[in-house]
Amino acid sequence: MLRPLFETTIAQTWNGEPFDAMLALHARRSADSIARWAQAQGAQNDARGLGVVLTGTDLYRDIQSDAQAQASLRLASRLVVLQACGADALPLALRPKARVIFQSTAAHHAVAKSVDHLRVVMVGHLRDEKTPQTLFEAARLLKNHPDIFIDHIGDALDPELGAQASACMRECPNYRWLGGLPHEATMLAIGQAHALVHPSRMEGGAHVILEAVCSGTPVLASRIPGNVGMLGTDYAGYFEHGDARALAELLLRCRAQGGQPDGLHAQLMAQCALRAPLFAPATEQAALVALVKDLLHADT
Repeated sequence: MLRPLFETTIAQTWNGEPFDAMLALHARRSADSIARWAQAQGAQNDARGLGVVLTGTDLYRDIQSDAQAQASLRLASRLVVLQACGADALPLALRPKARVIFQSTAAHHAVAKSVDHLRVVMVGHLRDEKTPQTLFEAARLLKNHPDIFIDHIGDALDPELGAQASACMRECPNYRWLGGLPHEATMLAIGQAHALVHPSRMEGGAHVILEAVCSGTPVLASRIPGNVGMLGTDYAGYFEHGDARALAELLLRCRAQGGQPDGLHAQLMAQCALRAPLFAPATEQAALVALVKDLLHADT
């Protein structure tokens, strides 16, 4: 992930020698630190050596209306987005500052998928941004399909959504809400699933998507910029945000065509395999080295 790899890159590249750069995470949450850095340099815009990493809440919420977040964009000399569509959310004049750095994960051996059923998993805490209601509705649409199993991993950060998950589990024998699980158990569930479902309404570059891709598990995702920027514009596994029926239809197609070399599931696996190198640790580390060199030597 970006934070530990950044720290490692600094130590390995400059051997602990003093350097004059800062990489801040979040435009709004780190606004005070960003402002102090710029003030120390006497800069009102484009403070030398200052990079700001932008998350989904930065790109698709905070920079639209929060004055501190907007100031952070002006003060940074470089803006880091975590997926290929991220820069599109920036004001046009600031887009030249943007650099795309995909986060990474270690590759995992793909697990053979059963042809006797379809098992899908959603990984995400129950909160509004993740739109778990779409999964609940899809589970109800598919409750008469005993060969489609839906597992849902995540804590109920919103108690009302937790109550809805419990109600869905009572109504739908093929839906299981497992609550929060340790990372190792979550990765095992992702690797064993035929597909990961990711119905979010807002993402800056979801780590669970790249974990699935690097585990040989294709993704069914809402068509939002944060997901398209991870999976590509021509990816075949999108459904419109909130469209439970479209999600259910994709799951039915994956089940009906499972094992067919020209079926949807095989197509998604092939497309994800082509994306996997983007999320390799060496790719992220090289991009971070280039960023830090840019921050240290940029004229602006």
